[in-house]
Amino acid sequence: MTGEVSDAELRELLQPGRRVAVVGLSPKPDRDSHRVAAYLQAKGFRVLPVHPKAREILGEPVYARLEEVPPPVDMVYIFRKGSEVLPFVETAAGLRPLAVWLPLGVTSPEAVEVARRYGFLLVMDRCMMIEHARLAGGS
Repeated sequence: MTGEVSDAELRELLQPGRRVAVVGLSPKPDRDSHRVAAYLQAKGFRVLPVHPKAREILGEPVYARLEEVPPPVDMVYIFRKGSEVLPFVETAAGLRPLAVWLPLGVTSPEAVEVARRYGFLLVMDRCMMIEHARLAGGS
């Protein structure tokens, strides 16, 4: 089911070693996207930054567009406003991820339909860092 994801499903997604494309990952350390990605990286996730102008973030090469990220991609985390996420969710579908995440405060009914059509989980209005800390004992 999309939108509503169980703790068991989240635990399965939040396994170290997962490759996470982070759309809108800011090079600025004070931004939420940067803090969350740094946390994930420290917990064993492979962060794949997606930003149109940066060249390197968190020691990783940056992809200018989501469609440039090489597979496999386990999850796509989209740091954009709700009104801007749909094209990224549609592009993410082509990468065949296990899940697409939308951060706290971000939802998209249209994205739910895309997730249903392509068969991936859609986690909305949740922070991957908070959920990992809650379920996997991270801090």
